[in-house]
Amino acid sequence: MPPLRLLLIAPHGSYRTADYLAAAARLGAAAVVASEGRHAITTATVSGIEIQLDQPEAALATLSAAHHQAPFSAILGCDDACVELASRLCQRLGLPHNDPAAARLTARKDLARARLAEAALAVPGHRTIRLDRPLAPQLTGLSYPVVAKPVSLSASRGVIRADDQGQLLAALARIEGILRRTAVTGEAGALALVERFVPGVEIAVEGLLQRGTLQLLAVFDKPEPLNGPFFEESYYITPSRLPAPLLDQARRLLEQACAAYGLREGPIHAECRVGEAGVVVLEIAARTIGGLCARLFTYGTGSSLEEVVLNQAFGRQALTRPLVGGAGVLMIPIPQAGVLRRVEGIPAARRVAGVEEVIITVREGYELVPLPEGESYLGFIFARGRDAAAAEAALRAAHACLNIVVAPLWKGVVA
Repeated sequence: MPPLRLLLIAPHGSYRTADYLAAAARLGAAAVVASEGRHAITTATVSGIEIQLDQPEAALATLSAAHHQAPFSAILGCDDACVELASRLCQRLGLPHNDPAAARLTARKDLARARLAEAALAVPGHRTIRLDRPLAPQLTGLSYPVVAKPVSLSASRGVIRADDQGQLLAALARIEGILRRTAVTGEAGALALVERFVPGVEIAVEGLLQRGTLQLLAVFDKPEPLNGPFFEESYYITPSRLPAPLLDQARRLLEQACAAYGLREGPIHAECRVGEAGVVVLEIAARTIGGLCARLFTYGTGSSLEEVVLNQAFGRQALTRPLVGGAGVLMIPIPQAGVLRRVEGIPAARRVAGVEEVIITVREGYELVPLPEGESYLGFIFARGRDAAAAEAALRAAHACLNIVVAPLWKGVVA
């Protein structure tokens, strides 16, 4: 049997790269990272291929040639920017894959909403707004409150609630500025999605598709209210405390939504709202959970999420272990804009019973940008407990130990 070889396509600086490489090493697989610039990690099992993600045809040619020199057993795009390229490459090389058009849908909120509506699945009332055209005529007939969002950004960036037309116009202007500063290219750089606000609680779902059947790996409650005006995620707690019938409804609805997209294989990360009308799908991404949050899966089950995904990609059985007790992560919110001076109280937070790890990912002296313009968190706290409530209590106690010292950011004025 030939040795296992993984091609991991990742944007520069992806949070997911290191954990996937570690998982590949544990599975005895050699790993190659395709990214923008040769990857900094070079060992006996990890090498790099330089590609440009904004030049997909050239990247396909480069990676196809690499495969023909030394075949890859599995190819994985670990971030939104890479999943379509990975699907196209798998299609070209005859490896298991999702339709590239399905991967494209997961990266465009407007197209995804339209596809679900075509499939007669429950979606909020919505419309696509062109930011490069007069706005007022495009907003006639809307019922408020609504949520406006860019069609291609993730992690709640640019997601803003509006309770009337004046607030919506301000929100769209803010989104236009975010898109401009983010240098979003193509059609997505001129579009926003406006949809009816769905009241209720939110859950996040981690799942694995195999020939169209969805297996739920973990369901996370988000106990903090997410009602706007911005939608900063903070606490993820598992197992979910929602009733089993609602969780089963979520699984069936997500499976139907994946089928409507054309997704059949590999990991998904989904966000849903649960309210009086039941479950509503907000988003589905053809990848695992973002940031360092995938480590929560390991804390909760003892199994690495990346190993589960890679085992399936290598054609092995994707073994999972049942959750023992409860687990949770706090994505530490940025309290205010400015320059991070220091984070006090970290030793005390680490001593809280149940806390597994406290990670500060922003270095002192770096600028802090809150949502909706920001795209990162201050860091992460992980905890375990005898049940979900105990894990959540440990996270809240640890967060209360922290004192985040932020200095004003003074920007010079050019005359």
